[in-house]
Amino acid sequence: MDDPDVPRDDLDASLRFIRGVNRWLGGRRALVGPLRRWAKAWPRDRDVTVLDVATGSADLPIAARAWARSAGLRLKCTGVDNHATTLDLAREQVEQAGAADDIRLELVDAKRLVDHFGALSFDYVHAGMFLHHLGELEVLTVLRQMERVARRGVIWNDLSRSRLAVLGAKIITAGRREIIRHDAVVSVHKGFTRAEAIDAAKRVGLDYCRYTAMPIAQRFVVAGEKPGAWANA
Repeated sequence: MDDPDVPRDDLDASLRFIRGVNRWLGGRRALVGPLRRWAKAWPRDRDVTVLDVATGSADLPIAARAWARSAGLRLKCTGVDNHATTLDLAREQVEQAGAADDIRLELVDAKRLVDHFGALSFDYVHAGMFLHHLGELEVLTVLRQMERVARRGVIWNDLSRSRLAVLGAKIITAGRREIIRHDAVVSVHKGFTRAEAIDAAKRVGLDYCRYTAMPIAQRFVVAGEKPGAWANA
């Protein structure tokens, strides 16, 4: 999926599979759950902004927007990805959802968020099932960028690395395209243990975030608001 030359049809199928995983195995809940808890303190007279890093087909910003609208909240999302074809497919999803007024998509390197947007430029920053694609130093770089861009809080959800997760990946991708079967197993092998995720968060200043396991889905969420997040809003 990360290959810039991957056929569009294969990429579309992979993103469709990921949308299903996010819908049924906790990806939507990983983002919307923390936002729902924190929304009690949100101002009602202005937009709250979310940056979604490596947005894929933008299904999570679409889900967050739908929740916010149902709750009478004003949420604006920006999704970024470093893969042009992925963004083309994401735009199709956003348009089909009628969400173009509330979701903006941009071609941005996740390691250059501060250069592109500036520090403290979004209320919340989220990355879902992305950091496992990176090497250790790149993981820390992106998490540090996320922390610097976020005014209020950070949400990171990703895959747990375990034998059970590998087995689950093989089961749910059985009969699917080779690219999906391959990427699913490789992604789990590159996932994080609890200790690794907590250590990475602490090393970049995300001490205010809490680790929550999602054992059925074999994924986790590291999320938290900065102290006094809305004190001077």
